[in-house]
Amino acid sequence: MARKETSLPTKVPPHNREAEQSVLGAMLFDERAIGQAVEKLRENHFYDEAHRRVFRAIIDLYNQSSPVDLISVSNELRKAGELESVGGATYLAQLLDLVPTVAHVDYYCRIVLEKSWLRELLTVATEIMTDAYGEGPEVEEVLDNAEKRIFDIVERRVSNSIAAIEGLIHPVFKWVDDLFNNRRQVTGLSTGFTKLDLILSGLQKSDLIIIAGRPSMGKTSFALNIAGHVAVQEKKTVAFFSLEMNKHQLVLRMLCSEARSNDLTLRSLQTGYFDAKLYPDLTDAAGRLAQSKIYIDDSSTISAMEIRAKARMLKARRGLDLIVIDYLQLMEERGSRVESRQQEIASISRHMKALARELEVPVIALSQLSRAVERREENRPQLADLRESGAIEQDADVVLMLFREEYYWRQQNPNKEISENLLNKAEVIVAKQRNGPTGTVDLNFFGERVRFENRVEQAEPF
Repeated sequence: MARKETSLPTKVPPHNREAEQSVLGAMLFDERAIGQAVEKLRENHFYDEAHRRVFRAIIDLYNQSSPVDLISVSNELRKAGELESVGGATYLAQLLDLVPTVAHVDYYCRIVLEKSWLRELLTVATEIMTDAYGEGPEVEEVLDNAEKRIFDIVERRVSNSIAAIEGLIHPVFKWVDDLFNNRRQVTGLSTGFTKLDLILSGLQKSDLIIIAGRPSMGKTSFALNIAGHVAVQEKKTVAFFSLEMNKHQLVLRMLCSEARSNDLTLRSLQTGYFDAKLYPDLTDAAGRLAQSKIYIDDSSTISAMEIRAKARMLKARRGLDLIVIDYLQLMEERGSRVESRQQEIASISRHMKALARELEVPVIALSQLSRAVERREENRPQLADLRESGAIEQDADVVLMLFREEYYWRQQNPNKEISENLLNKAEVIVAKQRNGPTGTVDLNFFGERVRFENRVEQAEPF
């Protein structure tokens, strides 16, 4: 059986000749345009070989601090034996005549850059087709390689990551001035927990927030409560990636929590045994959730790259204000050559921090703690207990640790009545905050209702 053709249809690769000419003309017209172009473009971003040579000649002169004009560039190309191949001095003069002003050079650079990305994408697509038709790699390996090649294009985009402070001070001062004139304790997304908001000033854009705890501490309930508050009360868009529970289980928990009824428990919803008088609470909660912008992904195996791809798509199509991942240790790095689980988790952690910065949204990632907590006489968690990688602590902007003394007391004293001050009490330990104080927030936890609540003494408004 003949092998199928693996090449793409023969067409002229994407390019914009006029945009390339406009960029080069602007660089010949005004040296300020050279600085702008150098920040965004490289020689291989140009499609036309003649344009690549002209660009290289301009950059060589610029790097030598030599004058850049029609005469000097012509001379540079002549010395390299390339002047005639680019069209001669006549063509350079035409480039110069094309651009009466350099005001739009950034726009032209962007067009050239985007066309080069499309050409790269076509090259990668051809390579992916070749792999797909081949008989060597396994399907999973082909998919992993395809994902890496495509995202490599994204990661290698030239970005303007360095900026003079003169261009930065105005927006920062405006931000401070706005806070001064509209003083408020919460500058980020409210968690719904009063004292926690006071310590954190809310969930801040571009922050990686770790919620850590041993099993049965209520990590998922806590994350769902925050996600629900942000989506329902704050009217923001939330993406919830659940690697542990399916969509049905998550929504059932959210419904139970949002109903806010002392008589409606998760167990009663799972069995259908609840009083009919509770139906109004339930239907109201369902209505609020239905109108909210919560998006749930319950892929049980998902990589950091897949989460980044899905989050990017969601932000582009629907907007995105918060990402929640439950939980970090269940993620995997497909195709990644790592020597240990610690290195794998470190890589995942870095990806999550990069995601928060790229999309400029807070990313909440749940994390298990090591069993060392149980081995100590004092069960209150510490930063050193973060499981499998110290990189999590390093990458995180905020680390919140959940601790319920009631849980450990009941295990150690199964036949004794618990004291009132421990009943339903949960601690949220702010163990790390890169840009603010640490501390401990006391909350009430009602596991059967999937709810954390402000303790009465902390419930006053700001």
